[in-house]
Amino acid sequence: MTSSDLDVLLEMGFEKSRAELAIKTTGGIQGAIEWLEENQGKTLQEITVPATSDKANPTLSPAAGAAGEVARSLVCNECGKNFRNKEQAEFHAQKTQHVDFAESTQEIAPLSAEEKKAKLEELRQKLAEKRAGTSAQDKTDQRRNEEIRRKSTKQTQDIKEDLKKKEQLKEAAAKRREKQEEVAAKERIKAKIVADKEERRQRTEKEKAEREGRVTTLEPSVGQIPIKSGPVASKPASAYTEARLRLQTSGGNIQKSFPAETTLFEVASLLSQEAGIEVQSFTQNFPKKVFDAVDFGATLKELGLVPSASLIVR
Repeated sequence: MTSSDLDVLLEMGFEKSRAELAIKTTGGIQGAIEWLEENQGKTLQEITVPATSDKANPTLSPAAGAAGEVARSLVCNECGKNFRNKEQAEFHAQKTQHVDFAESTQEIAPLSAEEKKAKLEELRQKLAEKRAGTSAQDKTDQRRNEEIRRKSTKQTQDIKEDLKKKEQLKEAAAKRREKQEEVAAKERIKAKIVADKEERRQRTEKEKAEREGRVTTLEPSVGQIPIKSGPVASKPASAYTEARLRLQTSGGNIQKSFPAETTLFEVASLLSQEAGIEVQSFTQNFPKKVFDAVDFGATLKELGLVPSASLIVR
């Protein structure tokens, strides 16, 4: 192994341990580069394990020349290629799976400085092209992975937005129920107070009549009238099944008819889809009311917007 061959491989970007092993295995710069390219996907441990296959160890035949002639090279009987030493022949056998080799008296002339320079330049270009191809593939894989990540992120955001809207709808419905239950509780308390007052009044009238010797007819106590428990509707049920809404937006007025059981949240979603308006609240001028996210879970009938209403979209 010459230091110049090792320096060339180091300048081309190969690791020193691999470069030394390549030159030792192949016996020359050209074979070393081919060997490095052939084994670039393997670890250093894998490529240092000696091959045990018969195909990796070529069978050498005696030189075909006259008696007493010295073998100066090796030749592959399957493809006719000549090699300076056994290492190059073994590398050729590993690469091509050729097994029939023989000694040859033909001497392989060393490359001239110009030929060696041209050969190295050719090898450098091949190596650069190969690395460029790998780099382009890496960029393609990176773009594909980025597209997958963006798609996954968008799907996750859509799911989160959908869950958020459902949670808002559930919270609005829960607050509406709490408000109705609070109103019902207040009504029950008021009814109880009125019943107690009426009962005390009748008892006082009875006691006074007994003292004066009069006979009185007691009216049914308000407290004896059964009081319904549960939510009390703020308005009586309407016979209308549709609501005609006039929606005033920054882009103009929109008139639409909705089923009476449509929620205000569904009206806001329709405006978002068709007009691109993100609704925060609806305002009714007469009577003056503001419907925000708390009221979005209520139906148009429950909010008193049946049979028609005019709302300002904000």
